[in-house]
Amino acid sequence: MRIKATIAYDGSYFKGFQKQKTTKQTITSEIESALRSVGIDDNIRGSGRTDAGVHATGQVIDFEAPEFWSDLKKLKIALNRKLKHISFKHLCFVDKNFHSRFSAKKRVYRYVFKTSQPSVFEQNYISYFPNFDVKRLQLALKAFEGEHDFSNFIKRGSITHTNVREIYKAYYRDYKGYHFIYFEANGFLRSQVRMMVAFAMQVAMGEKSLLELEEQLSLQKRHSTKLAPPEGLYLARIIY
Repeated sequence: MRIKATIAYDGSYFKGFQKQKTTKQTITSEIESALRSVGIDDNIRGSGRTDAGVHATGQVIDFEAPEFWSDLKKLKIALNRKLKHISFKHLCFVDKNFHSRFSAKKRVYRYVFKTSQPSVFEQNYISYFPNFDVKRLQLALKAFEGEHDFSNFIKRGSITHTNVREIYKAYYRDYKGYHFIYFEANGFLRSQVRMMVAFAMQVAMGEKSLLELEEQLSLQKRHSTKLAPPEGLYLARIIY
């Protein structure tokens, strides 16, 4: 039986989502270790990879489990007892053809920051940017919407079939002193969201112009490869 699970994790304790040869301190390694401990030998498949320090409130994985785990409530409890800094939020049975990554229609990322220095209790979960112009930020985010070749917004050394992605929504919200940037798209490239946030904030703070953003987006010229700090980024939701 194939099981789909929605999970949350505190990325500050891990070197990223993807399994690595040099460390076992990854989301995938921790989850698969927990699965092995309850008699599930399958490797997980994730909806997407997150960098070191990046969090998730709605990451989705799937895996094959033996029939004796037909009670998903008990499986959820058993797995959460084994894990620290990772939580299984919801489990359900899916068709054998389901794939967390390839079946996904949309992905939503949320970036959280403050204009004052985060407290010691917030610093692993919220980024910091000084005062900025909201209207300039909104214009910068709007420029990302639509289908683009994001070759200038991907970390060097990445290998992909295509760098074309469609961003359905890119917008800003604020709430009680916290600032939020949202991106909803059919997919994202490696470090793309962090690079887009960094450039949008440079525009909002007057360090870059909208013209420079448009030139980089249209592949005319690359003006910045800066990445926004990882601690403010959350994989918020996967839509199927």
